[in-house]
Amino acid sequence: MSHLTRTLPVRLLCVAGIAGLFFGSNGAAAELGFDPAAIETITGVKGARNDAEGVFKVSLPRTDVPVTVEGWKIPPFMGLTSWAAFKAGGMGMAGMAMVMGDTVLFEDEVNPAMSAAFAHGLEVTALHNHFFFDEPKVYFMHIGGSGKAADLAAGVKAVWDAIAQTRAAHPSIARQFTAQGLPATNAVTAAPLEKIIGAQAQQNAGMVKFTIGREVKMGDGGTATKEMGVSTWAAFAGSDDNAVVDGDFAATGGELQAALKSLRADGIAIVAIHSHMSDDTPHLFFLHYWGRGRAADLAASVKRALATQGR
Repeated sequence: MSHLTRTLPVRLLCVAGIAGLFFGSNGAAAELGFDPAAIETITGVKGARNDAEGVFKVSLPRTDVPVTVEGWKIPPFMGLTSWAAFKAGGMGMAGMAMVMGDTVLFEDEVNPAMSAAFAHGLEVTALHNHFFFDEPKVYFMHIGGSGKAADLAAGVKAVWDAIAQTRAAHPSIARQFTAQGLPATNAVTAAPLEKIIGAQAQQNAGMVKFTIGREVKMGDGGTATKEMGVSTWAAFAGSDDNAVVDGDFAATGGELQAALKSLRADGIAIVAIHSHMSDDTPHLFFLHYWGRGRAADLAASVKRALATQGR
């Protein structure tokens, strides 16, 4: 035993021993609360640390498909980089972290990536565009979560793998969800869908639409309701056997993930997640969706998502 070790107080030796159990000899891990090298190994991407904020961030530029905005080829530095940032969480417990990130996606990658996020315990908190006049169209999906740092890193890896797998299977970006066209004349039967949804529908030229309102308080003290746009709606077109449904779900932060997961589990594509108002209480998020199939099956999917909100 060295002279230094012999003179250390027993209490300090115990603390050092406990730290060693959690972090081994990796001082970087001890400072961050998790092992950044493990994040790099799991994601397969080199990261950078910000000691002032206690954050470790991995970034993955999109260089596989050229993107132009107003005809100009935009470099990844100008906002075409997927990233995930990790910070210690879990009440200071070793190896626990929270993650936040943004993922660069093309249209046919969005829903495979979203499903991968859900399958690995991550949340999807926004889906939107950053550009106009971009070719191909680019979308940005925000993710988040908390738990074991290694599990979160595995979720990020799964999201990025889903993108790579989509591009490997289809080098050209898809231009539509399905090759099957819709009938030239709409002829959706309302009655079966009303029975499934449990509400009366509007009808127009063979199309069927359900609108389910809710209320929020606004910052000026007023109340916004269904006719002000505070609603969940589903519109059906096509035929009973070959239909499309599109619509919008109004969901609180506590309801959002369950509704998204329900729709994705039934193969309904999510096309946007954002807010419509800034000072509403409770604050609502709106998820826009698009589905293809038999009208009754699509209605059942909508109803299952409504059930996650107790509707």
